[in-house]
Amino acid sequence: MPLPSKTTGKVYFVGAGPGDPGLITLRGVECLRMADLVLHDYLVNRELLDHAPPSAEKVCLGHHHTGREYSQEEVNAQMIAAARAGKSVVRLKGGDPLVFGRAAEETAALAAAGIAYEIVPGVTAAIAAAGYAEIPITSGQQASAVAFITGHERSAKAGERLDYAALADFPGTLVFYMGIRSADRWSQALLARGKPPQTPAAIVRRCSWPDQEVVRCTLGDIAEVVETRGIRPPAVIVVGEVVEAMPAASWFAAQPLFGKSVLITRPRESRLGDWSIFRREDTADNFDFPRIMDLSPSPRDEMTENLRAWGAEVLFQSAIAISAPLDWGPLDRALARLEEFDWLVFSSMNGVRYFLERLLHGGGDARRLGKAKIAAIGPSTAEELKNCRLRADLVPGEFRAEALADALCAEAAGRRFLLIRASRGREVLAEQLAAAGATVEQVVAYSSIDVERPDEAVAARLAAGGIDWITVSSSSIARSLAKLFGENLRRTKLASISPVTSATLRELGFEPAVEARQFTAIGLAEAILERENEIASIPSR
Repeated sequence: MPLPSKTTGKVYFVGAGPGDPGLITLRGVECLRMADLVLHDYLVNRELLDHAPPSAEKVCLGHHHTGREYSQEEVNAQMIAAARAGKSVVRLKGGDPLVFGRAAEETAALAAAGIAYEIVPGVTAAIAAAGYAEIPITSGQQASAVAFITGHERSAKAGERLDYAALADFPGTLVFYMGIRSADRWSQALLARGKPPQTPAAIVRRCSWPDQEVVRCTLGDIAEVVETRGIRPPAVIVVGEVVEAMPAASWFAAQPLFGKSVLITRPRESRLGDWSIFRREDTADNFDFPRIMDLSPSPRDEMTENLRAWGAEVLFQSAIAISAPLDWGPLDRALARLEEFDWLVFSSMNGVRYFLERLLHGGGDARRLGKAKIAAIGPSTAEELKNCRLRADLVPGEFRAEALADALCAEAAGRRFLLIRASRGREVLAEQLAAAGATVEQVVAYSSIDVERPDEAVAARLAAGGIDWITVSSSSIARSLAKLFGENLRRTKLASISPVTSATLRELGFEPAVEARQFTAIGLAEAILERENEIASIPSR
């Protein structure tokens, strides 16, 4: 195989797994992180694209039912052209690249063109079905072998086609890929060669996705089940005695929020590692903060992690976007006078990030904070300070401005406070501190901007009643959601983070279904879990 040169790039064939974004390998993530171009199948989980740099070009190669579908020749040509241009190309394939993934044809084209490549294995659907549906596709008692079979052979295939007589006599488990539309043909072929019609079978559709569906049947009735239930691809079909060993509900389907969808609406937090504009060698003259930060998910989002751990499908629709302030001047002037303040008060995680990165940009560091004490409005903000090696001196017991004001007012008289805030928000904290005798200065560290248009797919799903929960984590998000979705918000359940947010929702005419006991993102997720557990415990009539 040719080696990559300084002028020629390399192509990485990466197995994306069957659906769950956590099933990609570490090597696969490494390849995505250095990609200039990602060519991905339509079945690949789009969340995996977040591992690629924001600057990377991402191209979906289409689906034969919707939109344009790239031909194999076009895919090959695009990979070769990009590699010759010195780019790092990731060919992201569902499952494993070499299990019915046509990677052999693509690698042959690259080899002929003198392009270097690497193959990164992935979790194929048959193996995922074994784990997520709990079907032991090999068993010491029932099956010592397993065969992966395509249910969709190419018409132009040279040589002998599938030997159904041999498959009917195979001493183990048969797993059919791409066999839904051809179920009548291949099942009848097996029956005609003597495979017993009572042979157990299971259809595992969208394996490892939050809407995974498992249907038990037999070889004799599988075609009828597919037709009557309207089962559509993607799915694998497991045929063999091992199906009898699967439980009524796998560990995956038994999760408390399995089958439930939750739409997260807060800004998708920026990753500090992606902010190349904050290099220490930058100067005030050439500093160029982006107007809108990268809104890809944070590598550690505890609310998302918890919801997924409980089996929920997590969707994203930012209701607000976070951007740089329109004018850096007020923040820069405040940073130049940090020694004048007795307290620095942070009202959000974004405030911490923007404030400290601007401080670093100007040549300062934590030593500039001097004698000032630090207050954080809640545990998430305090955790962000901790990530920056700063400890909050005060965090109120409740995540709201009134609680923070009550805690600070006891020593407010004669003290100088710098409130680091967004471009919009309530004035409660500033007003109460001033009333208590403090000198208060507010500075906008970042702007909060309403998202003007929703994602079309999210909007359509909500309109169809296909979203179970929407999280509402601030009053500004509540107002933006009302503008984005209007009356369609009544087609779902709203989870509010606090009494203040709940009051805003009610002012807008929407009653929250739950309110978090702890006013944090984790508390919000727990409120959803508690309500769903309550619903599940109600006896059905």
